[in-house]
Amino acid sequence: MIETVIALLMIVNGEIKEHRIQESMSKCLKGKRVAQRVFQKNVQYQCIKSKAELEENIDGSLSIKKIIIK
Repeated sequence: MIETVIALLMIVNGEIKEHRIQESMSKCLKGKRVAQRVFQKNVQYQCIKSKAELEENIDGSLSIKKIIIK
């Protein structure tokens, strides 16, 4: 299923390594601030609002299968 989501991205050396669905942009920005407290060279965090292909996990929660960036 394809839906618009707010996602927190972890970008390592210019490549998206991890993405997590967030409830709101404010919660995403809070998570970004917490993650940035641990300095890691070549690691960036970014919050985006984008369409994404989602999949349902065994426990019924949703996770991002693929981000659709135009």
